[in-house]
Amino acid sequence: MELQNIKRVYLIGIGGIGMSGLARYFAHLGCIVCGYDKTSTDLTNELHNEGIQVIFDDREDWIPLSFQTPDACTLVIYTPAIPKDSMILNFFINKGFELFKRSQVLGLISKGMFAIAVAGTHGKTTTSCMVAHILKDSGTDCSAFLGGISSNYGTNVLYGKNNIVVVEADEYDRSFLTLHPDIAIITSMDADHLDIYGDHEELNKSFRQFASQIKENGVLIFHEDLPLTTGITYSAHGHADAKSTNIRIEHGDFWFDFKNDIISIKDIKLGIAGLHNIENATAAIEAALMVGVEPELIKRALGSFRGVKRRFEYIVKNDKHIYIDDYAHHPEELRAAITSVKRLYPEKKLTTIFQPHLYTRTRDFADGFAEVLDMSDELIMLDIYPARELPIEGVNADMILDRMKMLNKRKCGKQEAVDLVRIEKPELLLTVGAGDIDTLVQPLKNALENV
Repeated sequence: MELQNIKRVYLIGIGGIGMSGLARYFAHLGCIVCGYDKTSTDLTNELHNEGIQVIFDDREDWIPLSFQTPDACTLVIYTPAIPKDSMILNFFINKGFELFKRSQVLGLISKGMFAIAVAGTHGKTTTSCMVAHILKDSGTDCSAFLGGISSNYGTNVLYGKNNIVVVEADEYDRSFLTLHPDIAIITSMDADHLDIYGDHEELNKSFRQFASQIKENGVLIFHEDLPLTTGITYSAHGHADAKSTNIRIEHGDFWFDFKNDIISIKDIKLGIAGLHNIENATAAIEAALMVGVEPELIKRALGSFRGVKRRFEYIVKNDKHIYIDDYAHHPEELRAAITSVKRLYPEKKLTTIFQPHLYTRTRDFADGFAEVLDMSDELIMLDIYPARELPIEGVNADMILDRMKMLNKRKCGKQEAVDLVRIEKPELLLTVGAGDIDTLVQPLKNALENV
């Protein structure tokens, strides 16, 4: 596949965060871009407003005539989340099209560029957005394919005028093995996606393989606690090569110092909250220094960094109520989010609304979810969001609730959760999950503000 020949692009699953980034990228290049997704969302509406045709009926007769016959100018991209019995997917297969995964296309785009790839079971989206923002804000510049909507730029894809590209490297379905970066960051390797990998060691093997694919003279940056051996370590504790120290909270803002073997940067104010984000920033600083960004410019950029939509995002912040929304859907991500909230607001009662994501993840980590959610003062549990999965007998949200020690817990539907918030007006509210819990953000905001 020669990307320079591509004039038409069809994306099956175009509404996904990674797929929509590719849709925008090819539209930016002047290609005809269209695609299918199951449901309409704010993101698909944005694509439509940008001139990209999106359909929501899985019917082959909705596919444009220009995509009916395979040729060297037509690219068809799909996401593994699409069901194998999808009519549109099977239309392209039966017509003889060569179908490419998103990760394969990212590999082709980044192949001839200086690639900074950020991987990890959690932390990769925020860290890759930090790296991209530092490069943009400092004037170094870059292109970027991000796994979330950057709050600074309002998009998940950035276009640069140089040869540097920042990519989020997704471990799901071993997708990141299509990448051969110059600089790789690995933030975490916690057990996840066990429906794909089977066990934690198989996941670790894939991360080690990803690390081995760094280009000659390239560099691996990884968290000090990870079972990797060669590269530059980072951490907010211990004896890492790059470390954040003197971490403190002043007037609700997080401050820290950075130090590696060569450079010290004092009094860095981070534009977003969270102890975990200080560690993410430590990795981003190390990567930025490697491409020649000046320390003072890095410091300025981190101060103006506004984070990623649904990553520790403040929805309401006033004297009466604090409401934070986060994408956390793994026990360790929940631990990071809840710990940061409680450190910021130690005197306030924390009400958490959690929507489990996937039956397999709920089954595999029910004990971990229960332990971490017990850190809240009150829990409202929603039903499992199945995403690509079919139900598993005996697996439900009660698996977590039954393991919890907390007494102030309940399970309810989404509308009931909104009604509870409207009545009880919690002073500190946290919503967490990777499913469609984001559709509650505005109703919950309205409930708190009496709209």
